[in-house]
Amino acid sequence: MHSKETALVILSGGQDSATCLGWALERFGRVSTIGFHYGQRHTVEMDCRLRLMDEVRRLSPGWSERLADDTTVELALFRELGSTALTHDVAIEMGRNGLPTTFVPGRNLVFLTAAAAHAYRQGIRHIIIGVCETDYSGYPDCRDDTIKAMQVALNLGMESRFVLHTPLMWLTKGATWELARQVGGDAFVEVVLEHTHTCYKGVRATRHPWGYGCGDCPACDLRRQGWADYLRSCSGGGC
Repeated sequence: MHSKETALVILSGGQDSATCLGWALERFGRVSTIGFHYGQRHTVEMDCRLRLMDEVRRLSPGWSERLADDTTVELALFRELGSTALTHDVAIEMGRNGLPTTFVPGRNLVFLTAAAAHAYRQGIRHIIIGVCETDYSGYPDCRDDTIKAMQVALNLGMESRFVLHTPLMWLTKGATWELARQVGGDAFVEVVLEHTHTCYKGVRATRHPWGYGCGDCPACDLRRQGWADYLRSCSGGGC
């Protein structure tokens, strides 16, 4: 742990944000979390995030001691602004603009703005988000340039010195699994497998080797391939 400061993790209940939570707990003296109800079809992720935090507390006394308050925020505006495959019963496919229909315009921008507004009131400087532009669905609000621009805008607009951390930005999904192992060991990897949700369709009826999901949506595809890459790395002596 290199800092006594507090960090705020944007925690969705998915694999990426869960890994970021473990990463933060190893680096900051106190870690708060924030989650968003935005009318997502896979609202089960919000239930998973609560179980995830309980399991994280059980996993390590040190993590339990450092894991602080959790806040959830309602952002129903995304459903009101128009339909996407993550907020409405719309087919998951490539749109005419070259982006998948699962893209929710402005979602991460609003998440970061809301998180920063909360952090401002709590005196928190560090904000952590699990975006990545290596193995991802092509969302422009996950790109490194976007996050850097948001950091500038938030600091100017709130007269602050926020630092936006993106621990997964340049990692593949396989490397993300490896990061989870590095920060919390095999026990944390199992917690991520069992207690996070990634599937866009909200399916948790079947436990696959890589976790729960429908098995055929883009999010499941990425998670399954990442798990396979992680296991290959382990079999080659990487774990």
